[in-house]
Amino acid sequence: MNVIWLGHSAFRIETGDAVILIDPFLTGNPKFTGDKDKAIAGATHVVLTHGHDDHIGDALEIAVRTGAEVVSNYEICMHLHGQGAPAINPGNTGGTIDCGAFHLSFTQALHSSGTVFNGQSVYLGSPNGIVISPKDGPTVFHMGDTDIFSDMALVADIYAPKIGLVPVGDRFTMSGKTAALAVARFFRFETVVPCHYGTFDLLSADPSEFVTAMAGQNMAGQKTRIAAPAIGEALVF
Repeated sequence: MNVIWLGHSAFRIETGDAVILIDPFLTGNPKFTGDKDKAIAGATHVVLTHGHDDHIGDALEIAVRTGAEVVSNYEICMHLHGQGAPAINPGNTGGTIDCGAFHLSFTQALHSSGTVFNGQSVYLGSPNGIVISPKDGPTVFHMGDTDIFSDMALVADIYAPKIGLVPVGDRFTMSGKTAALAVARFFRFETVVPCHYGTFDLLSADPSEFVTAMAGQNMAGQKTRIAAPAIGEALVF
């Protein structure tokens, strides 16, 4: 399984015959300078954690160009379907969907979700974290945009994810220090990948606070690998 960070909270996950694009904010992302055609090539699923523009991103274009199935909450799926997304697969918090090469489960996240469309504010359901459980490969938990919350312990108990994709940029999500606490207190990740930093000036410029705080947690007995790949770099599991 390959996990490729595309900047901000966008990831490309290749597992079996599936190519999953999570929160594909590429156009307008000042940190993504790669080849968008290459980044979206072969996409089979577009997975969205919530309805903010820096997460929905290029989802509609990708769905139309590739035929990829949009997997998200009901409101986001219907919103994009109404704009021409050819295939949708809606779910909601607590549910699990069989997507062939993987199962996808929706967890809660502490955030908000909505956009402005045709000059009107549009509510796009509750934000979610996403658990991807491949038939072949380790389970991945993309936390979405969120603060720490105690029921992360239940996510760990139910799904036992081995890879965590963790927002660390502060202001709109957890800070690096809080994210490290969440990882250490609630999970037994083998690898964590920080994200949602450095994209805009309002966010933390880099993951150093998270890395430093995780080093302290590892000294206390938690043994978790921290991977902070360059944008476009593949992590192989």
